[in-house]
Amino acid sequence: MLQRLILCFVLLSTNAFAQEPDPTNPTPPPNTPVQASRPVWRCNLPGGNYEIVVAAMVSVSSHEYIVDGAARVTEVNVDTQGILTVRFYYIEPLSTPGGVGAATLSKVQSVLTEAADRTGVDAWRKVVKNYPTTTHAKTVEYRLGSKESLTKVLNSASKCLRTGQADEVTISQ
Repeated sequence: MLQRLILCFVLLSTNAFAQEPDPTNPTPPPNTPVQASRPVWRCNLPGGNYEIVVAAMVSVSSHEYIVDGAARVTEVNVDTQGILTVRFYYIEPLSTPGGVGAATLSKVQSVLTEAADRTGVDAWRKVVKNYPTTTHAKTVEYRLGSKESLTKVLNSASKCLRTGQADEVTISQ
């Protein structure tokens, strides 16, 4: 009887030891609840939601560039320790002499708006990719409707990177 009791005690203590998290391996064992105490940055957008553990953020950047002489793109990138990069961007017509760029962008916007009215899908506000030219593997992209919205995303992500604290930003347009 004493041997069975000792055997039960050994088996129970071995099982309990096997469930302890390994400090050298950040992946929790199966059926282990994820700690809710990790600070998370969450961005709620009309095109979806993006969420990342703040400690996994490596850098936050913003820059502008011109596309085909017709549009100015302002872009915010959040680089992570993982395999995905996230981009948030806003596109606006470029004012050029003669208005060629603005006219081209206005025509494209007009066609996309017409298509949206017919199909019920607002393509003008969606990320548009031309495979394989503009398809970026391991990149999540969100197109925003205003520069002010992009600035909110930038400020929120920068705050998390600098402070290490959680934050949430919601963009409704």
